[in-house]
Amino acid sequence: MQPYTGFASVYDMFMDNVPYEEWAEYICDLLRRHQINSGLVLELGCGTGNLTRQLAAKGYDMIGVDNSEEMLSIARDKSENSDDSILYLCQDMREFELYGTVSAAISVCDSMNYILTEEDLLKVFRLVNNYLDPKGIFIFDLDTQYAYQEVLGDHTIAENREEGSFIWENTYYEQEMINEVNLTLFIPEQDDSFQSAKMNNDNAGLFRRYEETHYRRAYTIDTMKRLIEEAGMEWITVYDAYTVEEPKEDSERVYIIAREKWQADKLYVNKE
Repeated sequence: MQPYTGFASVYDMFMDNVPYEEWAEYICDLLRRHQINSGLVLELGCGTGNLTRQLAAKGYDMIGVDNSEEMLSIARDKSENSDDSILYLCQDMREFELYGTVSAAISVCDSMNYILTEEDLLKVFRLVNNYLDPKGIFIFDLDTQYAYQEVLGDHTIAENREEGSFIWENTYYEQEMINEVNLTLFIPEQDDSFQSAKMNNDNAGLFRRYEETHYRRAYTIDTMKRLIEEAGMEWITVYDAYTVEEPKEDSERVYIIAREKWQADKLYVNKE
């Protein structure tokens, strides 16, 4: 099964410990540091739209791009009865298309780690550069090699809840710098038998099993800087996540900031 298909229906439940409000404050602070106080902002790998909606509430006009229709369906449902005016697009970030340029682009939740080759990552960066306004800002997070090798490694993470259970088995391939995750989900069937079992505090309800495999790649900071510059952008800085300090040897996640650098051969995109 493709990543984030079966997982989509329970993604928000198992990610309820993620401090999206704090993430939004941090990203807004970084945007403001670079004079992006309003305007159109693109989020790549927006998932179910949790951060997208937080940034929309802070005054940014949001576009969310994700390649999982299942995740986007949930995101659209959240916005159905609101006036956030978020545009969600089901597109692969390696070949996404917009109607015009944006003031900034962001990407969180290790979405860039899911791009497994330098060639594909360069495609993403070139597209971001193409769709950024002059001097527009690109902010994204990245899981570090330390996180995959020393923290996740070959560990297994499991969680059991009334609403469902998961087993998250990690394997890290050091030479390839690839983290493989085999995700097994047990999601209860929402039928009469399950509801009856739940009311009687019984475990006899039916559960459907889903299996997904996720691959994420670790990249060095030097590699990211080289690819950013090869894509035509200006490298600004890298921070230890949720700070404005330099990364440490044991940093598990970093934030990278780049800026659009106008070039004569840059593809012009009309705003409509």
